[in-house]
Amino acid sequence: MPYVAPILLLALSNVFMTFAWYGHLGHKEKALWVVVLVSWGIAFFEYWLAVPANRMGHQVYSAAQLKTIQEVITLVVFVGFSMFWLKEAITWTTALGFGFIAVGAALVFRGAA
Repeated sequence: MPYVAPILLLALSNVFMTFAWYGHLGHKEKALWVVVLVSWGIAFFEYWLAVPANRMGHQVYSAAQLKTIQEVITLVVFVGFSMFWLKEAITWTTALGFGFIAVGAALVFRGAA
């Protein structure tokens, strides 16, 4: 469980943060100050997940590994969000670029062994 709980919390926090950063793109008619305040409100809950995830996770992962996990989760969440919320297709170049990032993430974990 000490290896899984931080990943689950990071995944949930990324859902909140993705909505905080990009959710307003579907509401461009709203004033910028309104979407900033709403985004801050969403990010408040994201922090309540991310900070404990990193605190717990640092007991079993290095800081570099935690950041790598978070970045990979961010890409996975973003792909789903982009397709289902923003209705934007993921191009082969985007997928390839994300794939290169995944290779880099694998190197971070390989170096820890």
